[in-house]
Amino acid sequence: MPDILPHEKGFHVSWDQMHRDARALAWRLDGKGPEDGSWRAIVAITRGGMAPAMIVARELDVRTVDTVSVKSYHHQDRAEAVILKAPDADLMGDGIGILIIDDLVDSGKTIELVRANYPKAHFATVYAKPKGRPMVDTFITEVSQDTWIFFPWDMALQYVQPYRGTD
Repeated sequence: MPDILPHEKGFHVSWDQMHRDARALAWRLDGKGPEDGSWRAIVAITRGGMAPAMIVARELDVRTVDTVSVKSYHHQDRAEAVILKAPDADLMGDGIGILIIDDLVDSGKTIELVRANYPKAHFATVYAKPKGRPMVDTFITEVSQDTWIFFPWDMALQYVQPYRGTD
């Protein structure tokens, strides 16, 4: 069998699936905040965490939402993670009561960087790979480390060649 390219072992996530999985994440987090079970704020790790954070914020009725912008990829190539924009410092403190959300934890480097700044925050992702899974407190679905997740915001409808054959 020929070598499989990273994009050929793909897990395709539709908008509907993202919505269902983000709602499942909200249900898992409901009542788990440190302040009477509630969360003070949600911080999305941009850009991938924005859609699930919006859904979780709606489901948990959290009105204070901010972002932390981290760049750790250039197209499909991993790079050194850097914070491009931090959330409001007065809001964040050491992270107590803050729910930080991303779409995926892969190697864990992005969350490791953010966690270093907000050690008491709760980190949640919709999807997790084995290397990064220890970095998150809550996640919904685990996929293998060699699986590339195709998120709906990265996709367009097009013809796909059948896996076997050309008929």
